[in-house]
Amino acid sequence: MAAIRNSLSPWHFAGLMARPSKACDRLAGPAPEVHDVILRVVLPLSIVPPVLAYVGGATFGWRLGGGEPLYIPADGLVLISLAYFVALVTGFVSTALVASWMAGTYGARREFGAHLAFVALVGMPAIVASLAHLAPHAFVNMLLLIPALIWSLYLLYRCLPAALGTSPERGMLMASSLVAYVLVAFVSLLGITVVLWSGGIGPALGV
Repeated sequence: MAAIRNSLSPWHFAGLMARPSKACDRLAGPAPEVHDVILRVVLPLSIVPPVLAYVGGATFGWRLGGGEPLYIPADGLVLISLAYFVALVTGFVSTALVASWMAGTYGARREFGAHLAFVALVGMPAIVASLAHLAPHAFVNMLLLIPALIWSLYLLYRCLPAALGTSPERGMLMASSLVAYVLVAFVSLLGITVVLWSGGIGPALGV
């Protein structure tokens, strides 16, 4: 158990992200404790993108095209960064909960710690790609985010059967169900954001 705890760190997961075969074998071992994954992996990973977004937005402002940058007041940036952090933590935990709930249907292992560690691994490429937030231009962020999402999908389909102990056929179906859940959750979050911002709940923009 001590060896498992010592391997739980963002740096370790970044290394596993670059070595899918080793990642699959590593995650197939004993499930880590849930609180260890949250404290040592999920929370540190979730802090990185909001901090980078705050620094980039405060320094350069956001550019949606070729026009003038959009600046958000400092208090608004703090609010957005906090909401970003909460959304990431909620996303990691809720996706792991959904995966654990699906496990019975697809013959996979049920330990929540194993699912949470697996979701953290799959999300790691997007966390690395959040370095683009330091250059807050919509095109630059999309340019880096798309390959990161493709790598996350590869890790999801490649590692799920071994990491969660199910057959390749069932693993493919379970992975596809998780992708559907994430897409629905993301679109719902965008819709809620638009409604709140349109209703005046949100920071003001300036140029």
